[in-house]
Amino acid sequence: MDVTMHRLKIKKNNQQFKDVNMTRLETWLGNEKIARLRAQMLGWYGRPICLIDCPGSVWIHADGSFTGTFQRGYFYSAMDALEEWSKRFWIESGRLQYGQCNAGFTSISDALSRASATFSQKRNFYKVGDTGVVGYSNSLWKCTGYPATGAAGGAAPGGTAHVKGDTGAMAFNNPVSGTLHLVGADVSSSIISNDILLYDRLFSVAKTMASTATEAVTGVPTRYQSTVTTDANYVGDNFLFVEVNATIANTAHNWTVCQYTNQAGTATQTLPSLTGVAANTISKFDHPISQWFAPLASGDTGIKDLTQMQCSASVATGSINFVIGHPIGFMSFPVANQMFPFDWLTNRDQAPRIYDDACLAFIEPLKPATTATSYNGRIYMCGAAA
Repeated sequence: MDVTMHRLKIKKNNQQFKDVNMTRLETWLGNEKIARLRAQMLGWYGRPICLIDCPGSVWIHADGSFTGTFQRGYFYSAMDALEEWSKRFWIESGRLQYGQCNAGFTSISDALSRASATFSQKRNFYKVGDTGVVGYSNSLWKCTGYPATGAAGGAAPGGTAHVKGDTGAMAFNNPVSGTLHLVGADVSSSIISNDILLYDRLFSVAKTMASTATEAVTGVPTRYQSTVTTDANYVGDNFLFVEVNATIANTAHNWTVCQYTNQAGTATQTLPSLTGVAANTISKFDHPISQWFAPLASGDTGIKDLTQMQCSASVATGSINFVIGHPIGFMSFPVANQMFPFDWLTNRDQAPRIYDDACLAFIEPLKPATTATSYNGRIYMCGAAA
């Protein structure tokens, strides 16, 4: 689906996506940050992704345009706002905000009421990333910290359908009734200008490296599997990435004739050939530069499941995971070693839902520097009534 048709579909579904005033957004984020975000979206086939560190409800589209509600940037930047926030935090952190949330919670007041009535959960995390290559992407799944280092995907054909109980996933409790939603986070980065993407890790499968034969995959994810576009569990936006699980041999290779089922339930779709990286090391994506998701066939907007893998060359050593994930939102860090408050409750049209047994994890798309980066913070969740 092209961008124009996608916007028409959004309007038909009564979602409000007006163009953001770019002069104000540039004042707020800075031209360098906007350029990085646009680079990360090149070739994106899914729906717009929310900038969860922007006040209001700002979304970035596949064509690099920004839409939504944004009322900042008249006089000062995000850095200026952070300084002001830091000064006023202790006296205003408990101040109530009123407005509509429109997803799970009937209002922000309802969310606050639910949180005060023991429906909230708080989970800390600390991840120490690996060194990277400028412009390439890293996974934090295999990195040390808390949650602990995640395991490789199961061998083909079965693979692993990931759940919250897997080592490497962020822990939380499924709600007894109703639905669970992300409402906020406080996170710091040890390196300036890094970004992380919070995603639901749906499925992974290990590829046999020393082989050029096609390899079938029969395992399927258990979340985001509906082919109905209006369903919250819709497969659209699910993305695929190739993750290095152990350093691979110095052999030129491509990922080719890899097949999948798309968002409409159409099987045996073929991924465009993806160029791997010889001698690639642990946690890095085995993708070309400036590409954090594998492209899909023309017109496809999501991957339901993977059905076949193939490598163009026999790579003698190392291991690779093919991973299917669902994006939740980007977090950006314009300053190093400062705790940034991220507001999921009011900064988007919906407080994003956390499905029962979701496997929450992080990736670093398009690293701006080679330095290993540590992330330290807390995620806030709250249950909405059934």
